[in-house]
Amino acid sequence: MKRIFFFSLLAFLFSILHADAQKNWVDLFDGQTLTGWKQLAGKARFEVYQGTIVGISVPNSPNSFLATDKEFGDFVLEMEVYMDDTTFNSGIQFRSHFDQSANNGAGKVYGYQFELDPSSRRWSGGIYDEGRRDWLYPLSLNPKAQSAFKLKVFNKIRIECIGNETRTWVNNIPAAYMVDMLDYNGFIALQVHAVSKPELAGQRVFFRNIRIRSLSKFTDISKGVYVMNTVPNYLTDYETKYGWKLLFDGESSKGWRGAYKDSFPSKGWQIRDGNITVLSSDGHESANGGDIVTLDQYKAFDLSFDFKLTPGANSGVKYFVTLKEKNEGSAIGLEYQVLDDSLHPDAKLGRDGDRTLSSLYDLIPAAKQQRFIHPIGQWNTGRIIVYPNNHVEHYLNGIKVLEYERGSPAFQALVAQSKFKIWPNFGEAPEGHILLQDHGNEVSYRSIKIQVLQ
Repeated sequence: MKRIFFFSLLAFLFSILHADAQKNWVDLFDGQTLTGWKQLAGKARFEVYQGTIVGISVPNSPNSFLATDKEFGDFVLEMEVYMDDTTFNSGIQFRSHFDQSANNGAGKVYGYQFELDPSSRRWSGGIYDEGRRDWLYPLSLNPKAQSAFKLKVFNKIRIECIGNETRTWVNNIPAAYMVDMLDYNGFIALQVHAVSKPELAGQRVFFRNIRIRSLSKFTDISKGVYVMNTVPNYLTDYETKYGWKLLFDGESSKGWRGAYKDSFPSKGWQIRDGNITVLSSDGHESANGGDIVTLDQYKAFDLSFDFKLTPGANSGVKYFVTLKEKNEGSAIGLEYQVLDDSLHPDAKLGRDGDRTLSSLYDLIPAAKQQRFIHPIGQWNTGRIIVYPNNHVEHYLNGIKVLEYERGSPAFQALVAQSKFKIWPNFGEAPEGHILLQDHGNEVSYRSIKIQVLQ
């Protein structure tokens, strides 16, 4: 009898807590009118249809937005979204703003956007910075979530924001995880994207069950979601929990030494303002401080790093560096090229652009679009993933630019026609150091972090 009473009490308490949680939600759409919303920029139509807000594209219009009258800070936002055409694009603005004076008085919406992208690219759930910095979290960073969004059904969307962190879900599948310091509050808005051709006018996107509540604790997500973290030299609790470590602490040379040296170089490198910078020596490779390498060696890993080039600069991040070659100049290893493609002559050497930015140097060119390259003097983010099965991927600012199988016949054929053919079994060592290259030009690095993969 006591056990029955106990479980009945638990059920009663749970029902009360559930009811209280439900009461905390605020409906942003009453299902009948657009009360509490206003249109900003663009001429697309927003209408109420059978309990939904439907956005309808029109010709000759920029992106259009239906925004809340109120602004929100820390919150969880939920809604359901329906799209039925792979050629259409939409989004959900959050913590966003409006510049009335922009575009000759037509105004401009800017801020974070939850991407709605049913195209073959499949980036729904990624985070875009509308009217400002372009892509922050392309969903290529989380391939497991790329198939979550479905056409011709209502998809459950969830956005959680606390402080400088944002997490997104599509149909209960974690999509993006971003840490960024630019916006901490702003309005919510529904986007109808501009159409490229007049005949594409009339495309529709439907939103319903739009609700929001304050939030003080994130929903847990399991291991495997990459964090795009724009806070320099900082790891979130989630990253630390799942094995990420900083290779550079932002303050010292701890964990590094000179290649072919017992200690960190006494000249040629500078640690200041949270950056580790190789100083210029007029382009003379390893003639000043020389390369630096990690004390530890790595087999399979996920490595990311921010880098900032000066005009005409050349450097690189090498991996599987064994230091056994004892060669003059830069140490030998597989290299993620760090280069000013427009001014440095190396970009025009090699084969088919295999010495350009983010390429596997002298072996495989990076397939990249100019829009995803940040200008010289601004920070870019590189990423190298080496899986336990020796599959390797290079990323630039969240976009995968190349992949290959280390040690495969195809890889060995590439080596055989490269400058590395003189080194037996080049790039096939079971483990090696991570290296930052001194190529004689000023280049800065920060936020160098690694996760060992099993």
